Amino acid sequence: MSNIIIEIPATQKEVLRVAAYCRVSTVYEEQRTSLDSQIQYYTDYINKHEGWVLADIYSEQVSGTRFDNRAAFNRMMKDCRAGKIDYIITKSISRFGRNTLPFLQSFNALLGLGITVYFEMERLDSSDWRMIKIITAAAAVAQSESESKSANIKWGIQRSFEKGHIKLNHTNFLGYTKAENGKLVIVEEEAEIVRLIYDLFLKGYGCRKIKSYLKKNGVKTVTGKAEWSTSTIDRILSNEKYVGTVLSQKSYVENCLTHKQVKNNGELSMYFIENNHDAIISKEIFEEVQRRKHL
Repeated sequence: MSNIIIEIPATQKEVLRVAAYCRVSTVYEEQRTSLDSQIQYYTDYINKHEGWVLADIYSEQVSGTRFDNRAAFNRMMKDCRAGKIDYIITKSISRFGRNTLPFLQSFNALLGLGITVYFEMERLDSSDWRMIKIITAAAAVAQSESESKSANIKWGIQRSFEKGHIKLNHTNFLGYTKAENGKLVIVEEEAEIVRLIYDLFLKGYGCRKIKSYLKKNGVKTVTGKAEWSTSTIDRILSNEKYVGTVLSQKSYVENCLTHKQVKNNGELSMYFIENNHDAIISKEIFEEVQRRKHL
């Protein structure tokens, strides 16, 4: 009598490796809280979903208009190419990215790898071919919103400059710190170094020779380093803030998508504010240094 073979189908369900991408654009407290909440939400959501296993949570605080500096996003793409992820969840299209071209390049790369992306807020799933055009259009809208926001910020900054309201970055600014009222105040021990650099220059020392002098005499940089750079010394010798004045908008962000700072060569108005704070260097010394620098 011949054997009777009966196949019993496998009952084990395929496990889907699911990742989440979370992003906020700033490091403000409410944004950090939002990021923490997203991470916790997606961790719990994926772990509780039957048939899913958590691949990873990719999170970062970075602008949505650039992709080159998004370490977590790029790590996620690398893991996708390595075959570690089947499905990606993200809060919204704008969280995924606000620059249409690199957004679509990344999105299409994921589609080519057979990886589904789900945008929770819009309820759009890339596995549905009918949603592709909607996702593409929504990405363009996200970029447009970012450009509009950037234009409004620039307008506000311009109006502040016109009224003489400025925000100075005092971090790593040799000679000054910032008081509670936001004004620059002199740090005397650092100011002495600034005066020394100007004095050495007027004695005929170039930036390289000043650098050697400072290192030989154990004079540290504002960050506590023993090694000075000639470019730092040159900037100190050219900084009008040391005479108590401020020249605003010497550079500007050319494009909100690249965030590239470019020198203002007359494209935008500049604003010169005298007696903004206490001077470390007299105007006469500063002007003589500038004259000699340009001989």
